[in-house]
Amino acid sequence: MLTEKQREQLKEVLEGEQQRLLRNAQDGLAFSMNRERNIGRDSIDESMEEELFSTELRLRDREKFLLNKIKSALERLSEGTIDECESCGESIGFKRLLARPVTTLCIDCKEEAEKEEASLVHERPGGAGLRDDLGSGSSEDLAPGTPEE
Repeated sequence: MLTEKQREQLKEVLEGEQQRLLRNAQDGLAFSMNRERNIGRDSIDESMEEELFSTELRLRDREKFLLNKIKSALERLSEGTIDECESCGESIGFKRLLARPVTTLCIDCKEEAEKEEASLVHERPGGAGLRDDLGSGSSEDLAPGTPEE
């Protein structure tokens, strides 16, 4: 059970991350709206610009995914269930929540899920992994504060 001070600390972290991501979304929108299309450039320059634009769009998609996870974490915080593992129902430690406020699994369940995922990756033909641009869909693929979430 989290103390009121711990809940407030988690709320500040989540809301701070939410604000950062919303600012990034505004910057991304400005980036895409102000994108120049210079005619007459060579194909290498155009290809490089398209790759950068594509990367920027993928980053924004990942940040949108993280925003939804933050919204969910804030809802669980207000309901008082943010520190309950969705798999086993055990308590999630405050230090883990502080490090990964969007986590929904205790450390034991997360480790088990990672083992299962690793075994699935090794079973796939050609060694192809399950992860794509948005990760495996695990609720913890991405850390807050990194462009990977």
